[in-house]
Amino acid sequence: MSHTDPVSLPAPDPADPGGLEELLSEDEKAVRASVRQMLDKSAEPYISEWFEQGSIPNIRELALEFGSLGVLGMHLEGYGCAGMSAVDYGLACLEIEATDSGLRSLVSVQGSLAMFAIHRWGSEEHKQEWLPQMAAGAAIGCFGLTEPDSGSDPGSMTTRARRDGSDWVLTGRKMWISNAPYADVAVVWAQTDEGIRGFVVPTDTPGLSTPEIKHKMSLRASATGEIVLDDVRLPASAVLPEVRGLKGPLSCLNEARYGIVWGAMGAARSSLEVARRYSIERTQFGKPIGAFQMTQAKLADMSLEYTKGYLLALHLGRRKDAGRLRPEQVSMGKLNNVREALEICRTARTILGGSGISLEFPVIRHMNNLESVLTYEGTVEMHTLVLGQLLTGHAAFR
Repeated sequence: MSHTDPVSLPAPDPADPGGLEELLSEDEKAVRASVRQMLDKSAEPYISEWFEQGSIPNIRELALEFGSLGVLGMHLEGYGCAGMSAVDYGLACLEIEATDSGLRSLVSVQGSLAMFAIHRWGSEEHKQEWLPQMAAGAAIGCFGLTEPDSGSDPGSMTTRARRDGSDWVLTGRKMWISNAPYADVAVVWAQTDEGIRGFVVPTDTPGLSTPEIKHKMSLRASATGEIVLDDVRLPASAVLPEVRGLKGPLSCLNEARYGIVWGAMGAARSSLEVARRYSIERTQFGKPIGAFQMTQAKLADMSLEYTKGYLLALHLGRRKDAGRLRPEQVSMGKLNNVREALEICRTARTILGGSGISLEFPVIRHMNNLESVLTYEGTVEMHTLVLGQLLTGHAAFR
């Protein structure tokens, strides 16, 4: 029998019409399954309640579980980090965000921002002191770059660090900082007479406070805060020795954006699958709403965009593992996948009708969360212009 004979093909899977499952190795599937098992036990039963109340009461225990699973800084080598592949990390981000974007933000900020900054640019003392604790989830980190008046243009930051003898003294304010309210350490970027420098700042340092930002309607299962620096005195050893200028923080953002390329597809998959099942079970006019052409058209478009986004994420992951991933390609992935994931969630909401706005289903939660994901780690406008500069050679945002 010919290998192209339809009779010899596996039965189609309505949850995976593109056959994406066949693109993963058995080891990659095992990594994904271990993350899903942990989430199903420790997060899925409670996530809608955490979102509704705007906090995760057992965040420390959850961080330790993520640490024992090896997903905190999982793509970093040494110092207690798991040293897994970029694709493994991406699959973990997809599964975590399929539960909630706020949980993926916790993992991304910890591993791709705070831990990556220390791993890539820190001193050996920084690495030995912080990375094993952070990989285990025993210490939580945050990343202080964005300011109230400095978002897409981080070079305009006003937080300053000045030398005072052998010490550094930091003054300023950071805004919209994930993990800040319960962080043990902050990587803070500041203007100095030597250009922009990064500092490793324990959050119990006198003069530093991290007030929580309340009244969010998005990423409610994630603590967001400020970092207020009021003449925070640090020893000379606090500075990240290996980098000056925007290269430091931008390299970290690129790591985090890569995780978002995958994570957004998790929110999309969750919403798509809920809508597909609902369309089969919900009956109107004497038949399931999935039997109507307009519902099928919505599901087909959603499935198509999810499949394309997943393929793009996997392609970028394979390039990253080969050491060939460019920042512009990460911009392409972040721009496309978050935008399409948000559209998938919005369309899924229409299929669920009034039920779509209830936290009984995850769709409105994913939809609200992705409004933040669309903006952070680079807005739609900035990633569009990054691609525009690549295509034309002109930097339109300068």
